[in-house]
Amino acid sequence: MSFDERILDGIGVLLAVVDNGGFARASETLDMTQSGVSRAIARLEARLGIRLFDRTTRAVTLTDDGRRFYEEMLPLLAQLEETTASAAKGVSAVRGRLRVNIDPLFSRLVIAPRLGAFVEGHPGLTLDLVTRDNLGDMIGDGFDLAFRFGFPRASTLVARKLLDIPVLTVAAPSYLKRHGAPATPADLESGAHACIHFRDPETGRPFQWEFHRGDERILIQAKGRLTVNDVGTMHSVCMAGHGIAQILQLGAESLLAEGRLVPVLADWPDERFPLYALYPSRHHLPAKVRAFIDFVASLCER
Repeated sequence: MSFDERILDGIGVLLAVVDNGGFARASETLDMTQSGVSRAIARLEARLGIRLFDRTTRAVTLTDDGRRFYEEMLPLLAQLEETTASAAKGVSAVRGRLRVNIDPLFSRLVIAPRLGAFVEGHPGLTLDLVTRDNLGDMIGDGFDLAFRFGFPRASTLVARKLLDIPVLTVAAPSYLKRHGAPATPADLESGAHACIHFRDPETGRPFQWEFHRGDERILIQAKGRLTVNDVGTMHSVCMAGHGIAQILQLGAESLLAEGRLVPVLADWPDERFPLYALYPSRHHLPAKVRAFIDFVASLCER
């Protein structure tokens, strides 16, 4: 299937239906008849080969295929708008108050050392940087932008991936001297090793232990009686020799270089954990938001 302007037009109608909660209000927003909106959606469905909406007398809701298409389109449209905005003349000044929700580890290690230069470079901007363990209600809490680790939950937020950080399985030399190294991921399920769990701040449950090698991916039920929710605590208890942990490479480089933590199961090297920028709208991205995203993206490329 080739992409043409008819698909783009249909996508515009789709977004209007979703944003306005139905065909009738979308027709008012688009200055079209309701039947015209219905025909545009029908043409898009025929072009894509999927059904986008479930229609009843009371409600119009996205199908699973429709929601998947809609959510995959949002970051693409956001990127298109950003590209268009950057090419346009007379870009708006970076000014006003910018409120950012950010992961504490990423803020401390990557953002903070260079934050002063960004603030000094934008004298019309007031920056309110709030470190939090979870996203919470981003819009309700008044944030313009967020930077969070992990795969974004389904929402209307625009998500732009900035980093894929290696996940390492590690232990202290003292632990390995006492217990030996696991030969396979399954060894961590036997009870012969103590595994240190890390609590997912979004779900409240410990992260599942995963191992990736090329296209192969396995999940295991790692055995261990300790769960923590702070990266520094996890590093310290692991270095003290209590057990084996899965950690992000980010922030652990010196511990690995100095040998205080040692990788185990290194033949499963391909698990990654992403960092995303999240913001509320794909429409008319403010210059202050775009400037801070570009600043963080430039740090991620170093």
